[in-house]
Order: sequence, then C-alpha cells, then structure tokens
Amino acid sequence: MKTVLELFLTFFKIGAFSFGGGYVMIPFIQREIVGAHQWLSADEFIDVLAISQVTPGPIATNSSTYVGYKVAGFVGALSGTIGVIGAAFLLALFISKRFEKVKHLPQVKLMFKGLRPAVLGLIFSAGISVGVATVTSYKELAIAVFSFVGIVKFKIHPIVIIAVAGCVGLILF
Repeated sequence: MKTVLELFLTFFKIGAFSFGGGYVMIPFIQREIVGAHQWLSADEFIDVLAISQVTPGPIATNSSTYVGYKVAGFVGALSGTIGVIGAAFLLALFISKRFEKVKHLPQVKLMFKGLRPAVLGLIFSAGISVGVATVTSYKELAIAVFSFVGIVKFKIHPIVIIAVAGCVGLILF
C-alpha cells in the first residue's frame, strides 16, 4: 500500500509542478522515476516515452499509467494516473476561476513573458536528455535527423514519421 501512495504522491507532484505540457514534464518525470525512486532504468524510461508517443493521450498520463502498472499492477496504474490528472484538474479549476480577473495585469503579462522561454528551455532539456540516452549509433542518429528534417522542413505528419521510423527500425535493427 505504501508503494501505491508513493506512486500517487509522486505523480501528483509531477502534475502539480510541471507547467507547459507533456514535453516539459519529461525531465521531471525522468528525475523522479529513474533517479529518485528507481522504478525504471534509463532504457526503460526511453521505451515508456516511445510508447507514450504512439498511444493516444498525454505523455504524463500514459507514462504514469505504465509506470504505476509496472510497479504495483492495476491499482498502481490507477494511482499514478489519478495523481497526475488530479493535480492538473485541481490546478486548472483553481486558476481558471481567477485568471480571467488578472490576465490583463502588466505583472501577469510579464510573468508569462518569462515563463515562455523557461518552458522552451525545459523542452530543449528533455530533448537533449532523451537524445543522449536514445541515440547510441549512427543508425539511430540518422533516423533522428531524418525525422527532424521530415517534420520541420517537409511538414510530414508526426504519425507518418513514427510509422516510417518503426518500419526502418524493423529493417535496420
């Protein structure tokens, strides 16, 4: 039961303090799951991210469900998922009632002006962290570069990139 509570509290904390969406949460999730609690290895964490990308739903929700299930079965999956969703739900409920009243204030506008680049930095940090753990050969680097170029330059839909990368992985590895 202690582990189930730990899962809930860990994912509640992740949901409560990870502003900016799923990609911003990646370094925080990694620090908690791989570092602090050692529920997954670094390689397993990369696999969870990959699974979270190809299954419907947000990264945080998918990863909390997977990690919870791996650590404590169905009850763990439920606990992790409720934790990460519960925090976001409560924060959204709290903020939405108050934000309309203060969004026009110069201090609030300046705060968001500072938060945007911080969120970008967190996303960039997640990309580097995942990239270092994922790209261990020239083949993987080539897949990453072609995926990036396909999305940025040629505007190929991410689902197509994921499908092609999976097929290429079957062939190359």
